[in-house]
Amino acid sequence: MALSNDEVERLYREHAPAVLAFLVRRVLLPEVAVDLLAETFAQAYRDRRRCRASDDAQRVAWLFGIARHCLASYVRRGAAERRALRRFGVERRALNDVEYDRIEELAGLHDLADQVRDAFDGLENEQRDALRLRVLEERSYAEVARQLGVSEQTARARVSRALRALRESQESASLRSELGHV
Repeated sequence: MALSNDEVERLYREHAPAVLAFLVRRVLLPEVAVDLLAETFAQAYRDRRRCRASDDAQRVAWLFGIARHCLASYVRRGAAERRALRRFGVERRALNDVEYDRIEELAGLHDLADQVRDAFDGLENEQRDALRLRVLEERSYAEVARQLGVSEQTARARVSRALRALRESQESASLRSELGHV
């Protein structure tokens, strides 16, 4: 059933903090998350007449679907668009400290950091060492392999498994968090 302007406004009032938390947990950049939130609700308003949700749970799911789409689009646009914006002198409005703190609080970034730290600590030693060298120290796979005394293929496999374990841990935590907001 199509949504009215008032229903979109109500969705914003009631669910914008949860959508913002969802976005900032994925991009880890509050300014970008705020932009994506605005884009999400702009698209929701634009597409409100095409919404076929029959109850509030479906409307919220529709809204999160739009947020996921905006996030995927942001990732695809990537660095090229950001470089173009800088080239044309377009800058985001800087967030102040209070806004940063509030967004980090809404997104539970401190909890997220603890979750990532716990997940990292829970990795097998071989995976943790490979991930530390490759991601945190930004070493090449050849250097990681040399440092660990393994083949480059083994180094790649260890990093891949470590990243998968961290991603699965984060996805589980995010799903639990989102289910609590819906």
